[in-house]
Amino acid sequence: MSRTSRRRYYKGDITYEFVNGEAVPKYKDNEMSPKFFHSSTTGALFILLSEWAQAKGRVVIEWAIKLTRNQQDWMPVADVTYISHNRLPADWLLDEACPVALELVIEIISPSQTFGEIAEIATDYLKAGVYRVWVVDTKARTVTVFAPSSLPITYRSHQIITDDLLPRLEITPHAIFQQAGLP
Repeated sequence: MSRTSRRRYYKGDITYEFVNGEAVPKYKDNEMSPKFFHSSTTGALFILLSEWAQAKGRVVIEWAIKLTRNQQDWMPVADVTYISHNRLPADWLLDEACPVALELVIEIISPSQTFGEIAEIATDYLKAGVYRVWVVDTKARTVTVFAPSSLPITYRSHQIITDDLLPRLEITPHAIFQQAGLP
């Protein structure tokens, strides 16, 4: 495992991630992550994107991705990912990390994280070749879309998220949070 990989592992009731050679507990200020809003939003995104992705690609929860960051191997584990069959064929069935950069990585802000921290990670994903990164904020009920050639765009309520990279996908933050059962 490289020095900059990020892997989750468990010891007792505590979840850790391996970050820059150190085991870091996913625990900050008496807040364990992820919690209900994070988990239910992950499920909602999986359901909504899987319906859209049928015959186009695959949607996966917490799948490690083989990338390079700062000229070193990096293996982040995103909350939700999408990769088309054009980038990774439908008959690819290996039990390993995703070997190519994805079209879409979705990170949901946990209670112990700030938007700024996740925005920095989104920038790292883009620099590593990921085409789009969505940062989902369950408190603000927003989705911020990061792309390599434009400034981030934040979507609220009934604003429709569309993208030429994701043909015929039309989704709103409202639909995501409604599917998650969040008010």
